[in-house]
Amino acid sequence: MKFRLLCAPLLLVLTFTAAAADPKDNQIENVRRVPPLGVKVSEKDRAELQAGLASLATQMQVLREQLRTQPKLLELLPDVEIFHKAVRVALTYDEFSKSNEIATARALLKTGYERALALKQGRTPWLTTNGLVVRGFTSKIDGSVQPYGVVLPEACPGCAPFRLDIWFHGRGETLSELNFIAGRQKDPGQFTPAKTIVLHVYNRFCNPARFAGETDVFEALDHVKKWQPVDEDRILVRGFSMGGASCWDFATHHAWRWAAANPGAGFSETADFLKVFQSEDLKPQPWEQKLWRLYDATDYAINIFNVPTVAYSGEDDKQKQAADMMEKAMAAEGLKLTHIIGPKTGHKYEPNAKKQVEELVDAAAAKGRNPVPTQVKFTTFTLRYNKMAWVEVDGLEEHWERGRVDAELNKDGNSIKATTKGVTAVTFAFDAGKYPLDPKKPATILIDGQKLSAPGATGAFAAHFRKENGKWQAVQLPASSNPGPALAKRHGLQGPIDDAFMDSFMFVRPTSAALNPKVGAWVRGEMQHAITHWRQQFRGDARVKDDSVVTDADIAAHNLVLWGDPQSNKLLARIADKLPVKWGANGLVVAGKTYDAGSHVPVLIYPNPLNPRRYVVINSSFTYREYDYLNNARQTPKLPDWAVVDISKPVTSRFPGDIAAAGFFGEKWDVK
Repeated sequence: MKFRLLCAPLLLVLTFTAAAADPKDNQIENVRRVPPLGVKVSEKDRAELQAGLASLATQMQVLREQLRTQPKLLELLPDVEIFHKAVRVALTYDEFSKSNEIATARALLKTGYERALALKQGRTPWLTTNGLVVRGFTSKIDGSVQPYGVVLPEACPGCAPFRLDIWFHGRGETLSELNFIAGRQKDPGQFTPAKTIVLHVYNRFCNPARFAGETDVFEALDHVKKWQPVDEDRILVRGFSMGGASCWDFATHHAWRWAAANPGAGFSETADFLKVFQSEDLKPQPWEQKLWRLYDATDYAINIFNVPTVAYSGEDDKQKQAADMMEKAMAAEGLKLTHIIGPKTGHKYEPNAKKQVEELVDAAAAKGRNPVPTQVKFTTFTLRYNKMAWVEVDGLEEHWERGRVDAELNKDGNSIKATTKGVTAVTFAFDAGKYPLDPKKPATILIDGQKLSAPGATGAFAAHFRKENGKWQAVQLPASSNPGPALAKRHGLQGPIDDAFMDSFMFVRPTSAALNPKVGAWVRGEMQHAITHWRQQFRGDARVKDDSVVTDADIAAHNLVLWGDPQSNKLLARIADKLPVKWGANGLVVAGKTYDAGSHVPVLIYPNPLNPRRYVVINSSFTYREYDYLNNARQTPKLPDWAVVDISKPVTSRFPGDIAAAGFFGEKWDVK
């Protein structure tokens, strides 16, 4: 249903920062810096903060040594490190946006020091309090410490485990770790439901919970669940502005996890939003347009079939467009969106509308998630997002084209019925204690009208099926279980290039001269750009090692980003003959076409021949650049699985040179 309120009392004082809409931000040649450089710090203040950082660093080192034999306490060190990092980063990289943040830095150092001393004495007072608490975890992606905030309810007999609401924040180009932590120490946020944990995720700065920000959400959630009793069937996703966009993404891409979703404003797709809100004349490359399907929530609208979704918009807010687009996409699937509209209201919550949102969301949370729905309707364009409740898609006919599974349980018939489109492998799986059919009898499996069967199970149940020559057949293992010698795209190993930076990665620096001086200069410039912009945009320090000291453990643990050419990078030389490109002094051969090796460089992602469970990336970090930082809807992959860069043309705020050719590998990682 669509609700429209007829009266408009005083608006809430709290407002939100909308995404940038300045026409100047459409000028590729004149891009402002994000984050902006901050105010000048006096020598006196700088010296004081440096002394405080050194003192806290000493305490942290003492703690590491002291707690080496006490892993449970050592695990809490990130709760101290987040304060040191917040001040260090702001001071080192000139990110104090206002002069009063110097005092904030002093306060954060004091809190960090107090926590360090308490931990040294075996005390953890911040773990036993309620209200506003800031904590940290160590990211698996780059080893950085990342902060998050929680609003904790009072412990009470009979009220645990708690409902948990994940709240996604709005855009803030000065939202450094310092400002995020300070805010989470004093502001409980827009919604604080009773007997509910509210998790405020940082999402790596001005990032709509995409890429590393997406991974961080689940790491933060898992971290909370280690320390607080959380009801798995009452976890919700909520947010406003950029956070509303994040909420749309999480609601549609991970729908089976949530009891309800509550997006406000934001954006739900790329093309129309940038035309309407940013007045941008879009001229995407074919692969770029196809890659909008990674995050466009409108393409995944059917996935919220089982998720109560309450959208909110101000009537006068341009970003109402997001819910309007989702409403249209859902209607095409036969679904209706509950859309609360605050009358005569811009980019903020209107009080009566806010109250109505609270009532609807609280009712959905009280009902909770059904972990084993009778019907599942699932669509995806990539194996990155391959699961919906008890249905897992293990293979697609073609990435970035729609795959669809509609499945239904029939308990009376002890059967599962499914219809598919664009899918080549599927698994039906239930956790132990969740199998809804008769465990003592074989289950009848009907896929696209074809009858198969699967044995029952008293514990966990999983039945795997693969389509070959147009016929489905039962198989012992899912298509994703082991890449083996015959490579195939699978969940977590499907590209595009940006996918490598959603898990642990390492930059591998060349130590020899390149085949061509121009190539060497371009590689050095791009690698430094990647290191700098990973820190600025994803708020961590990329792991970097020389090619000569990379170990077998590194190869096992990380996606490797190899910079250079086969002559300059020893690891690249080891695998050069196993990659789908040929690169030598006589030329660069990609997809059957030869390019001048002195002026062309390949960038690509591929299963690492030294460890096919991990990626190898050649000469690229995440693929969107400075121009795309200016509006969060632009933060989508700009290159596919492979590309050839003409480095005789200048690097721009959008690309690392002229893109001479680009494309996707096939489903078996073959060159198309």
